[in-house]
Amino acid sequence: MVMEKLGDSLQGALKKLIGAGRIDERTVNEVVKDIQRALLQADVNVKLVMGMSQRIKERAMKEDPPAGMNPREHVIRIVYQELMEIIGKGAEIQLKPQIIMMVGLQGSGKTTSTAKLARYFQRKGLKAGVIAADTFRPGAYQQLKTLCEKLNVAFYGEENNPDAVEITRNGLKALEKYDVKIVDTAGRHALESDLIEEMEQINAVAKPNHKFMVLDAGIGQQASQQAHAFNDSVGITGVIITKLDGTAKGGGALSAVSETKAPIAFIGVGETPEDFEKFEADRFISRLLGMGDLKSLMEKAEETLSEEDVNVEALMQGRFTLKDMYKQLEAMNKMGPLKQIMSMLPLGMGGMGGVKLSDEMFQATSDKMKNYKIIMDSMTEEEMNDPKLIGGSRIKRISRGSGCSPEEVRELLKYHKTMQTALKGFRGGKFNIQKMMKKRLGM
Repeated sequence: MVMEKLGDSLQGALKKLIGAGRIDERTVNEVVKDIQRALLQADVNVKLVMGMSQRIKERAMKEDPPAGMNPREHVIRIVYQELMEIIGKGAEIQLKPQIIMMVGLQGSGKTTSTAKLARYFQRKGLKAGVIAADTFRPGAYQQLKTLCEKLNVAFYGEENNPDAVEITRNGLKALEKYDVKIVDTAGRHALESDLIEEMEQINAVAKPNHKFMVLDAGIGQQASQQAHAFNDSVGITGVIITKLDGTAKGGGALSAVSETKAPIAFIGVGETPEDFEKFEADRFISRLLGMGDLKSLMEKAEETLSEEDVNVEALMQGRFTLKDMYKQLEAMNKMGPLKQIMSMLPLGMGGMGGVKLSDEMFQATSDKMKNYKIIMDSMTEEEMNDPKLIGGSRIKRISRGSGCSPEEVRELLKYHKTMQTALKGFRGGKFNIQKMMKKRLGM
């Protein structure tokens, strides 16, 4: 999960609030101290943290909770709103034909982000093409070409042409029929005059709808200086923050960028092309606070899964066979790592009962899911459609065929029964997700 340490600390502070006998000044002060500590450890600017802390205290003590909301929920809502103020809103990204120019210093992850951005639009149903206009860094052309080939994204470049402006002009003509054209420009170790001049010339030729600056999250609060410098030079419409999954300074980068009024457009949350998300502050903070992000989860499912992957209608009618469960496990594999999927669920959902799982536990769970598939591969069509047929002798046969123990086969059958019961609960209206999320966010 992105910024997992910060998320754990913030969730710990809110649990203290939920477990308190009553919400008084002392309780609020204790929770605010925990939030302060969490944000400062994540490299968020001290001034911002202290200002936010004061506002939370004042609002929690003076504001009356809205109708239908208890004092605990009211304070959580205030924390949520104040974090939104620090992070700022995300950039507006429209799914329509457009030209995007990528800028940033060398080593920020600009070339990789260019390919990931093309993949993002591709997943949304648009034809995306990339132009390799970084003629400064050796290997930039080949790196981008290889990434685009892997993703089946259109690529244009001229390996031996040192004129980035000419390459851009030719590339735009070559990719004329594509919906989204992304120009990867050169970076330097610092914002030098020749780099500024080249960016301005490319800008004049491409006339981009967006100019995205790519920043490494590891620079923390220094992100503010870079954002200001690039904005003053060429004007940026959005920021892409990379490597947000592997640094303790992510909070500093996020808050520093929002201070410059340059909206965050996308965040890089891992190494694969799929680990790239459109930044939406409300969803991001919701996940940090353990409220989940069901909207993103549903979007991910829509992008990744077909109707054949999961028969939702059959599930909601209570017809949940082992065959359905097999399809469900395959669908989860398509959607990405289990830990990433689970981070989008509110605490208390997904069968975890609000318990945080360690990396080792996630791996064990993931391995168990793979094991279940191996066991089901040793079952007959009849058994997959009607698990009640599986008695002692069949368990022994399935055990031998899959190379698993009879206990593991029984465990699988028990897991299936649990899933079936849970789905009946959803069908019967025991869980109203929309109502629960509205209550959590105070909407």
